[in-house]
Amino acid sequence: MADRAIPNAAALKGWRKSSYSNDQGGSCLEVLDDHPAGVPVRDSKAPEGPAVIFRSAGWTPFVTAVKDGSFPA
Repeated sequence: MADRAIPNAAALKGWRKSSYSNDQGGSCLEVLDDHPAGVPVRDSKAPEGPAVIFRSAGWTPFVTAVKDGSFPA
């Protein structure tokens, strides 16, 4: 669950694109590592924001569930 948001995600540096993203303009997410408040996530097609910050403790189980297909649609 998200704790908070960053209105202008472009103000932060060091974003990395999801390994599932491609150069075809599809759905792309970017995450920011080592942020003190958790794991910020933004849409790479709208880098000026906003970004949603997820609790670090919940991020790994969320990514695992998405990868293995157990995350409910």
